[in-house]
Amino acid sequence: MAVAALVIYLIWAALAFGLRTFVQWRRTGDTGFRGGGLAKGSAQRWVRALFSAALLVGAAGPVAALAGLPAIGVLDHLAVHTTGVVVALAGVAATLAAQASMGDSWRIGVAEDERTDLVTGGPFALARNPIFTAMIATAAGLAAMVPNVIALVGLVVTVAAIEMQVRAVEEPYLLRTHGAAYADYAARVGRFLPGLGRLHHAGR
Repeated sequence: MAVAALVIYLIWAALAFGLRTFVQWRRTGDTGFRGGGLAKGSAQRWVRALFSAALLVGAAGPVAALAGLPAIGVLDHLAVHTTGVVVALAGVAATLAAQASMGDSWRIGVAEDERTDLVTGGPFALARNPIFTAMIATAAGLAAMVPNVIALVGLVVTVAAIEMQVRAVEEPYLLRTHGAAYADYAARVGRFLPGLGRLHHAGR
């Protein structure tokens, strides 16, 4: 199971970051990466550090399992591991589908002086951050496949990084950039899941 988890993780990272960046560059001449020259102590800088940690720890979970780190007893069951495989694979597929639905507006990070189209269709009609929802599902599935302490810490760090990115960076930026259009959208559509995390007073 540890080998399978590591393979899924590496494939997910290669497709969601490497391939998606290449496709974006071929289509637009722009990699889509933003956030260079971040001010010390800025929210984006902290988020970048958290995401970097999440990626490292996410890989370390399966590696630690291969090295012999035992799973947490209450989670060390075939049903948990099998569910993890299904959830992780579904998360990988959903990540790629949600990224593709953004088209040329896909970005990693935020540039304050940039304005892209506000994407509200497809999976974005169900949740405002379907890519992040899929990433959390992938991380949760991988943690269930090898439920050791390191893998669970990786899941917690991933969720923390995503929450900080969405609440402290992206939502304020989108409100500043799209104003009432984003406020209305955020009042109708949940943050990560349908109906949950709507901003009823967004922009007011």
